[in-house]
Amino acid sequence: MADLIRLLPDAIANQIAAGEVVQRPASVVKELLENAIDAGASDVKVIVKDAGKALIQVIDNGCGMSETDARMCFERHATSKIREAKDLFAIRTMGFRGEAMSSIGAVAQVELRTRTRNEEIATRVRVEGGHFKSQEPCQSQAGTHISVKNLFYNVPARRNFLKSNQAEMRHIIDEFQRVAVANSDIAFSLHHNDIEIFHLMAGNLRQRVVAVFGQKSNKNLVPVEEETDVVKVTGYVGKPEFARKTRGDQLIFVNERSIKSNYLNHAITSAFDELLADGMYPFYVIFIDIDPSRIDINVHPTKQEIKFDDERLVYNYLKVAVKHALGRFSVMPAIDFEQDVNFGKNPSHLRPESGMGQPFSRPSGHGNDHRHSLQQWEQLYKGLDEGGMEDSAAQNRPMTLSSGVGTSSPAGSDPEEIVPVAPYQLHAAYIVSPIKSGFLLVDQQAAHERILYERYLEMLRNQQRSIQQELFPRKVELSAGDSEVLRGLLPQMNMLGFDVQEFGANGFVIHGVPSDLEPGQNEVAIIEQLLEQFRENVSFDLNNDERLAAAMAKSASIRRGRKLDQMEMQELIDKLFACEMPFSSPSGRKCVVKFDLEEIDKRFLI
Repeated sequence: MADLIRLLPDAIANQIAAGEVVQRPASVVKELLENAIDAGASDVKVIVKDAGKALIQVIDNGCGMSETDARMCFERHATSKIREAKDLFAIRTMGFRGEAMSSIGAVAQVELRTRTRNEEIATRVRVEGGHFKSQEPCQSQAGTHISVKNLFYNVPARRNFLKSNQAEMRHIIDEFQRVAVANSDIAFSLHHNDIEIFHLMAGNLRQRVVAVFGQKSNKNLVPVEEETDVVKVTGYVGKPEFARKTRGDQLIFVNERSIKSNYLNHAITSAFDELLADGMYPFYVIFIDIDPSRIDINVHPTKQEIKFDDERLVYNYLKVAVKHALGRFSVMPAIDFEQDVNFGKNPSHLRPESGMGQPFSRPSGHGNDHRHSLQQWEQLYKGLDEGGMEDSAAQNRPMTLSSGVGTSSPAGSDPEEIVPVAPYQLHAAYIVSPIKSGFLLVDQQAAHERILYERYLEMLRNQQRSIQQELFPRKVELSAGDSEVLRGLLPQMNMLGFDVQEFGANGFVIHGVPSDLEPGQNEVAIIEQLLEQFRENVSFDLNNDERLAAAMAKSASIRRGRKLDQMEMQELIDKLFACEMPFSSPSGRKCVVKFDLEEIDKRFLI
């Protein structure tokens, strides 16, 4: 039998290896920025075009490379950071594996210009698709200038998997922010399509955090600083009111290297117990300094995963450090020792004056049982006196429906089973609509999201808009990252009925909003929520219009707790069942559930 196993050519092997290191344009930005930091640069400039698909340039004033090193850096496993295996457990540099430059050169057209400070002539090296093209002397400033053009030009399948420019640029901004925050003593700038997004001067950590995440973060920062024999924890956490509904701005650094760790994230968020509402996530920028011998960073080619020799110990130190910081700055909730914590406000249904609060007749010896029973009833009716139920008379009052569920019933249901009984609200979150065979339970927020989603999607596709001009235009200041996302979305947002124009580097002016926005909604908050939802919606099955329509629908929909009158409830039901897909929201949440009388009767059987 003929021999079948053979060595792969270097070009193919490099392309395979590049798949682990270079996943998207942001990966290139990260690797080149880390190289610039390791080179001792004090000023780093990043220039990208078409979200890095056409061009990525990183220019630094670091130590530069000699003629020989300039050629050697494109070879696999060529590095100046380590010499032997034991060096892996004493690493303080960002890079060390010697794979970044060879991987980038394997999937792009790369030009490197570099010069050390004690040399007069620079070196220019060109590599394309893993093949060395040329090396020659040239003129260049001291430091290193790398241009990466046409990323994945020779791997079309990889290029086709790249997302939209807005999505890819957001990833680049995220990587840039991580590196910039970790190195506040270095000046950074970022340009995209000839527009300056960041211009960060060297300074302290607080100045860098505010410059990256926006001026409004300044008043919401709580310093964290704890040091033990094992670990040192520093940085900032945000006050509870600065929390968001997504995990966007949460950074953890170990020895100034950005890492991802759900375990350590949990340590920080658990320190905020009872401070945040459900579904809210705190802001934090945390630095952990630890002896390199206690960690292993050689876990993954991206170097974003780390193993600790005692992860539980680090978890506890981190949690305690954040709790101490919150307590030191009076962020923890105060305890009212005068309050009776055993009993809350009695629901109106159980108060003596309501006629329903009198206990059942019991022998005098059963006082403890009576109190236990009363607590159970209190728990059962808790919250019903706070607007959760509509007036019972209004709930049961018959109402003749000229249109609505009777004319636009759920697919597959019999229109004749709709009964002329008015819908009513349950806990200001659900709408109960009786039918002959039982009742429909509608989630008012999910239903409204579905209605708005289909409306906004139609507006984007047909290029229609309905706009309501603001009497007094409002200005909104965003972080540089959010500004770049909004800048790319403006044409589509304005088709949805917004009239938003750029005003300065990171400022925008709102001249008008969609005419169908809920009354009293804050247009600035809507735009901030929209950006947050758009960033987090990374579904592979949605195009840009669908993502924007879904994000806008979620931001503008009515919320739980909003009381609706009968006309509003009926209109919501009518419009829901006129949708193409009335049974689920854009995010997949059910909009309506049907309960049959037979199913209900079974619940009462012994």
